[in-house]
Amino acid sequence: MKRQIESYLNQEQRLKGALIGISIREAETGKQIYEYMGDTRLHPASNMKLLTAAASLSVLGENYRFSTELYTDGTVEKEIVAGNLYLVGKGDPTLLPETFCSFAFELKTLGIKHISGDIVGDDTWYDKERLAKDVIWSDEQYYYAAQISALTVSPDTDYDAGSIYVAIRPEKYGEKAAVTISPETAYVQLENNTLTGQETDIEDLIIERNHGENVIKLSGRIPKNGEMKEEWIAVWEPTGYALDMFQQALKEHGITWSGMIRYGQVPDTAKLLYRHASKRLAEIIIPFMKLSNNTIAEVLIKEMGKTVYGKGSWEKGIHVLNREIQKLGLKSDTMVIRDGSGISHVNLIPASEITKLLYTVQQAEWFSAFEYSLPLAGAVSRMVGGTLQNRMQHVNVRAKTGTIDGVSTLSGYLKKRNGEKLIFSILINNLLDEDEGKDIEDKIIDLVNHVEER
Repeated sequence: MKRQIESYLNQEQRLKGALIGISIREAETGKQIYEYMGDTRLHPASNMKLLTAAASLSVLGENYRFSTELYTDGTVEKEIVAGNLYLVGKGDPTLLPETFCSFAFELKTLGIKHISGDIVGDDTWYDKERLAKDVIWSDEQYYYAAQISALTVSPDTDYDAGSIYVAIRPEKYGEKAAVTISPETAYVQLENNTLTGQETDIEDLIIERNHGENVIKLSGRIPKNGEMKEEWIAVWEPTGYALDMFQQALKEHGITWSGMIRYGQVPDTAKLLYRHASKRLAEIIIPFMKLSNNTIAEVLIKEMGKTVYGKGSWEKGIHVLNREIQKLGLKSDTMVIRDGSGISHVNLIPASEITKLLYTVQQAEWFSAFEYSLPLAGAVSRMVGGTLQNRMQHVNVRAKTGTIDGVSTLSGYLKKRNGEKLIFSILINNLLDEDEGKDIEDKIIDLVNHVEER
């Protein structure tokens, strides 16, 4: 194995000037049977989510559910809430537009037709810090760097909370492209400066949202009869986005109010009207890990901080994560951890520590949920294959991918042709093209899969 892998590494021109850390262990014993710079700290990208998933399953449990609640500080009499209505978010990243319709329906079922006071959004379950420390300004507008709020909404069942879906379709030549957003909301405005070009034109669309704004600016050209262009754009201040969804739902169900829409905190003496529970964590980690969902990762970090220390912050959540990975036998003092998703270019973890984690979690009662959440190479279904859907079709691999600028990573489990199960971690940094790292990882896995002797 050593000879074949290192012969390949020495010949691979795309690794010239790059760094690569590799660790391979026997799944049954945990014995490290191969390493190449395995103890060198490298950027893990989304392989960081392996640690976040393990810690959250350990701390919160497979059956953990997020909640969202409706309260009033007044009384309910004769179809009227005499007081304010509070929408209290507690971190659920799976709230959809239709979920808010179910909230309004529940109020209607209680006989409520009017609120005499304000509609108040309470997002104080977490702190006010919306972005992890190292999110770079050019990522801020995209779904994978969306702001984290305890009260938020996802546009679809990928659960990229705090983002909105934008679709651009060509019209007749010379006309503006047709642009739609989902869900429909007045919270976001469109500035459409696009143009439908000739069929032979090259698409050069640009979609932008400026810092501090919720105006999505579109420019450039889309060819006539060309394919639809789509993007998920992060909104500025997702609490307001969720409140807008709630307002729409109330109106659709004929519920009116006299006061204003505002932020605030529910009083301790308020009366609970309705509580909504999310799916179980064992279900939520499927889109989290399969699709490498950054928002869910950061929500889990804050939720662990809130659960253990009573403060939903990155500082407290990462403290909990470090504590949990130490329990799993990892050396947290040899790592730098700044977030839960791996979007940071400051995170540093050795490949050998990742394989150690993947070995020790096999004994955890929640391991089956953890293992199933990993993308399965070559699986046709998106919620099975995930980010490995189109890779290594003929290799039995469950693994977590990772990609940020200049970085490509892959760590997980390989069941070899001879039935032997191995644990591996491949961390490649300083690539000129991070997408080329995927080919290198796949080649290394193929080599290991075909080696019969050690």
